[in-house]
Amino acid sequence: MIVLFGSTGYVGGFFKKLLQSKNIDFVAPSHKEIDLLNERQLLDFFDRLSVDFIINAVGYTGKPNVDACEDNKLDCLLGNVVIPGILAKICSQKNIAFGHVSSGCVYQGDKGTGPDGSIIGFQENDPPNFSFRTSNSSFYSGCKALGEEMLTASRCYIWRLRMPFHWQDHPKNYISKLLFYQRLLDARNSLSEVEEFVRAAFECWEKRLPYGIYHITNTGSITTRQIVEKILGSPLGAQLKERGKKFLFFDNEEEFLKHVKAPRSNCVLDNTKLLSKGIHIRHVEEAIEEDLKRWQS
Repeated sequence: MIVLFGSTGYVGGFFKKLLQSKNIDFVAPSHKEIDLLNERQLLDFFDRLSVDFIINAVGYTGKPNVDACEDNKLDCLLGNVVIPGILAKICSQKNIAFGHVSSGCVYQGDKGTGPDGSIIGFQENDPPNFSFRTSNSSFYSGCKALGEEMLTASRCYIWRLRMPFHWQDHPKNYISKLLFYQRLLDARNSLSEVEEFVRAAFECWEKRLPYGIYHITNTGSITTRQIVEKILGSPLGAQLKERGKKFLFFDNEEEFLKHVKAPRSNCVLDNTKLLSKGIHIRHVEEAIEEDLKRWQS
């Protein structure tokens, strides 16, 4: 039996679809059925079930973006630190394996370029450089890094997601955000095609890979302007041009920061560890191009 928490969220919804497509026996209790801050209630719940694996897709990201976390710090702390900690404690007591959706936003930047000119991304064993410990992060990123620290001693997969995108329009879809925002910051990032992320994350459990952190991002990295160019060259781009849509950019990050409450994580992650375990994931440019061909508003 698998227990999925957070099935009504953006990423959790894709986990639910995956489990249903595989005809896997699972339960996905809502927050009304189970109070994840109530340890006693959780223990009683697990006592009634024979649980093999728990997937935690619960998290507070803020609406419409992480700036909201600066105003709702308690919700951010509870969703990204306290709840993962409680679940990890119970899983440890009951010897249950645990998968946790985390974030690559615990990093800023990259590690330079290799001899071939390629961008070198952060690996799983690189300590976060955008967190409370480095005193330069948003409250959201700080909480995600702290939440990971609560899990290091558990039988746990920590799946780092990075700016999810997909072919279906959604407020949490990075492509949708680029269409919505009035002005954009040009920055280089790793991204995660959300359907691929969920499939690869679950494969960690199916293949019984060693527990630990996994960067589940599409191979390579891409800039905001490069994505916009792909949008404009797609069927969606033709529709946008007919409507007179123009993509405007901030001159630089300094100007961008004047219009937001929290600094942003822009970073490149290395997914070599995931690939070395035999889990396939597309290159980021290929994934974006294919999703744009299938785009549904």
